[in-house]
Amino acid sequence: QVQLVESGGGLVQPGGSLKLSCVASGRIFSIGYMGWYRQAPGMQRELVATITSGGSTNYADSVKGRFIISRDNAKNTVFLQMNSLKPEDTAVYYCNMGAMGYTYWGQGTQVTVSS
Repeated sequence: QVQLVESGGGLVQPGGSLKLSCVASGRIFSIGYMGWYRQAPGMQRELVATITSGGSTNYADSVKGRFIISRDNAKNTVFLQMNSLKPEDTAVYYCNMGAMGYTYWGQGTQVTVSS
């Protein structure tokens, strides 16, 4: 069974930073892409950023220049460095992974940006 476990969420003031981590565990033989999505109350889940096994990245326009996605392939871990946070970044952030023909999701971690 494959599991994704996120950490690093919390409450931060506008302009602050947070770093999210997501570790994949279980019977994993190869991982394709890894990424982050988010869902604000009353909104649909939306893409934040993705990264391929080769390191190619893709970002939502709303986070370009502020967020950085990275991964450690040896540790099956993906990170999301979030800088210059805004109140509109408040959401539950979900880790996402494509591996062995399946898509996996983490349980989510809350990020709240508020003064």
